[in-house]
Amino acid sequence: MTTEPRTPDQEYDFYAQPTNQEPEGPPRRRSKRLTTPIPVRFPPELLAEVKRRADADDRSVSAWIRRAVEHELNRPA
Repeated sequence: MTTEPRTPDQEYDFYAQPTNQEPEGPPRRRSKRLTTPIPVRFPPELLAEVKRRADADDRSVSAWIRRAVEHELNRPA
């Protein structure tokens, strides 16, 4: 298995092969549950950019926003 980034099409082709559909190693679970959803509003142009970047990272909008918030919280204030 390679550590090189793959495009969504490459991932699809890889996992379409039955030999690549077997899990490897122990299961990984989230270390903690997510809390109650919170409503956040964005201007239309900002939301469009968030959606574009989330799609480019092959992530959901929620996962992309969570990662962006974690990144900001980890940097010095």
